[in-house]
Amino acid sequence: MVDKIVKSDAEWRAQLSDLAYKVTRKAGTERAFTNDNYPKAAGMFHCVCCDAPLFDANAKFDSGTGWPSFYQPANGDAVEEHEDNGWFMRRTEVLCARCDAHLGHVFNDGPQPTGLRYCMNGAAMTFQQENDD
Repeated sequence: MVDKIVKSDAEWRAQLSDLAYKVTRKAGTERAFTNDNYPKAAGMFHCVCCDAPLFDANAKFDSGTGWPSFYQPANGDAVEEHEDNGWFMRRTEVLCARCDAHLGHVFNDGPQPTGLRYCMNGAAMTFQQENDD
């Protein structure tokens, strides 16, 4: 079980950029090809809201969609998934398990070994490169 981080709307607004707030707290979606410019280095993608580790860079792949895509989360407790029937579609929404930030959606058209494509908003994450020390 993950300890939840709860903040008021005003606290989230003060902490986040306008885009990160819109994406993570209001379930928005950034435009494709605007935030998939992370280095191709070893490291971990973290939640922009609470700094929880979400996705290992080793699980990232180029889906061609314009959003950072991964075939699995960093661990089984990193994210939560919920049914999303908005926009006249049936999708699975992906949230940070620690702070309920909207991250993106998961689809069943990804590569092996999972066959999943976690299609995330880049504005919802930060990247921390692994040290070679």
